[in-house]
Amino acid sequence: MAAKEPDCYRTGEAEAEISSEEGAGQLAGQFMGFGALLRRWRRDARVTQPRAAKALGISERTYRKIEKGATPPRFTPAQCESLAALLGLDRDERHALLLYNIGSNLIPPRGAGQPELQKALRLLIDRQMPSPAYLCDQHWNILGFNTAMAECWPWVMEPGANLILWALLSPEARTQYQDWDMHASAYVKMLKFAEATRRDDPELRELIEKVKKDPDVRHVWETENDMGETRDGHVFRMNVPALDWEMVEVVSHVLYPASMPECRFVVITWVEGGEDEHDALGDARNAWAATTADQDDVEAAQWHAQNRVAEDAATRWRREAAALTSRMVVATPEGAASLAGNNGVPMPAISKLMGPAAQLTLAPDQSTVVWAVEEAVGCWSVTHVPPATVIARVPREAVQGACLAEVLQLVRAALPAEADAATARIGQLLEERDTEQRLLREVLNTIQNDATGGPAARETDQP
Repeated sequence: MAAKEPDCYRTGEAEAEISSEEGAGQLAGQFMGFGALLRRWRRDARVTQPRAAKALGISERTYRKIEKGATPPRFTPAQCESLAALLGLDRDERHALLLYNIGSNLIPPRGAGQPELQKALRLLIDRQMPSPAYLCDQHWNILGFNTAMAECWPWVMEPGANLILWALLSPEARTQYQDWDMHASAYVKMLKFAEATRRDDPELRELIEKVKKDPDVRHVWETENDMGETRDGHVFRMNVPALDWEMVEVVSHVLYPASMPECRFVVITWVEGGEDEHDALGDARNAWAATTADQDDVEAAQWHAQNRVAEDAATRWRREAAALTSRMVVATPEGAASLAGNNGVPMPAISKLMGPAAQLTLAPDQSTVVWAVEEAVGCWSVTHVPPATVIARVPREAVQGACLAEVLQLVRAALPAEADAATARIGQLLEERDTEQRLLREVLNTIQNDATGGPAARETDQP
């Protein structure tokens, strides 16, 4: 019988195995994030990957993937303690290990429901690794973040963490941002844009008054006359403490989650720096500082905010139509109907079936239906859909009288315009329907015979 391998490798064997890992390809996860941290701890402790995997109770293959940057299922507290004991982690290192695996829960905004969507967002935030990512509400309160964000900017872990308060009032923000005054102007623009779009927001007003107490911020507020909605696409330089205060160039990406429409999902991408006069994307450096928003942008933001909040409840059906080809907004129902062209055919009976705020107009020349919905006063959302999409939504019991006449027009519009081609298509469709009906009748007869002991059942019983 072969001798059982000791639990603890001899130092020479461990060093040989660890040295062999030096030749492994360096992936993104080995430069930053949990994989890099885990790899460094293990190498410092002269522990092999098999031993680390055993301490965690996972396969060596899974462990190797984690060190290469794969996002693992979060380790349990017991697994963290076992690994910390094996690697001899100190207090700060244990804290980091727990942060990566126990982490912070996604804080739902006030009044938010659907916890399953919050879990999905938590997963999305985690999966951005090794790029820092966070979620904030409309007042820039931090609701959730991934471990790369906490590693680079630990302020997100503080109780009541708020992006605006940190960026404008924190001494460390003034140290980390290159040209802090320029960034302060960008955040003041965002506050002024929010103030213009949400005038009756007491929490926003409180936030503005708090930052204006700082004399530097107040000076920026009084001298900055422009507005800006977000920092989406901004390329800028920062000095990051976690990277030994190395100056890095990053890009800010801002998105609005459909399930939490008033929130912002932000991902920070670290990019290779460009030349002095150009940023990493090849554009003029700090070009974003000169951008501004006007009243039209404010009104558009107000409308889009209302639309995002109402979309899930009021217009969910629009997301189900995969064939939607275009969408626009007009001020009146007459303007929507005019998009059907000079030969447009109103469809009042079907419009009534689609809802009190719906107006459908057949556009025969385009072989589409102009489907308009009043989403707010003076805002009619217009979508061009195929006639078949409308036909499928008309209840069969409603196809009579005026509704029948309109459905017939839709059916004709769905066919080729040329009479010969339309006739051929109808013949093909009728043949297909005849075949379907014949097969259904045969199946029906088989089922009935089996149930009553008819001919089909007796033939089956014969040897």
